[in-house]
Amino acid sequence: MQFAELKWNNQQPYSLDFDDVYYSVDNGLAETDHVFIHHNQLIERFKQLVTLASGSPTFTIIETGFGTGLNFFCAVQHFLAHAPANASLQFISTECAPLTLADFTKANQHWLVFNKMVSELANTYSQLTDGLNKLSCCDGRIKLDLWIGDINQTFPQIQTAADAWFLDGFAPSKNGDMWSENLFQEIARLSQTNTTFSTFTSAGQVKRNLQAAGFKVSKVKGFGRKREMLSGAYL
Repeated sequence: MQFAELKWNNQQPYSLDFDDVYYSVDNGLAETDHVFIHHNQLIERFKQLVTLASGSPTFTIIETGFGTGLNFFCAVQHFLAHAPANASLQFISTECAPLTLADFTKANQHWLVFNKMVSELANTYSQLTDGLNKLSCCDGRIKLDLWIGDINQTFPQIQTAADAWFLDGFAPSKNGDMWSENLFQEIARLSQTNTTFSTFTSAGQVKRNLQAAGFKVSKVKGFGRKREMLSGAYL
């Protein structure tokens, strides 16, 4: 398994593999809140989860790039704060080059609020292998399916439909596989009516690929110095 090659700039992880940042150098946590939490309306949707006749409700998020885990931890934090106690969160993510355990721990030391979750995941994270890795935390309420490998090989194996998408590969100009037309057809396969998505990028090709896959796409205000981003829903 190939691990990510990093360098650290003022305690911020930087990908040498893709020559790009993992998250905003201004405020990565605020960026995740703006791009992925707010534009998937997750706080409101978590609050609206109700008991189902067949058991406890599950909300499913699928992500296209686990990175440091920041988006995962942020989503879990909001889920625990706003979802009913009987609900569970299924988070499915993929990563071609995961951080080593040491880098994963270092990257998340910056976010003290996540320390307990990082500690819970550390043991199983240290045993990552190619393919599907099943992790959990928070007394089993949070389940993380972390797929390691080429996204073109891992995504066809996923069978669970998403309620929301976090489209978060490195920039399209630097990591084209994460934004290809073929991948968006897989994303459509794993979507249902009103499945939402959001992404930091506003690249025209990404917008066109999403529209071709059946999504209604809007350009909205980006985070910080980024003027625009994309969000929308599957029709």
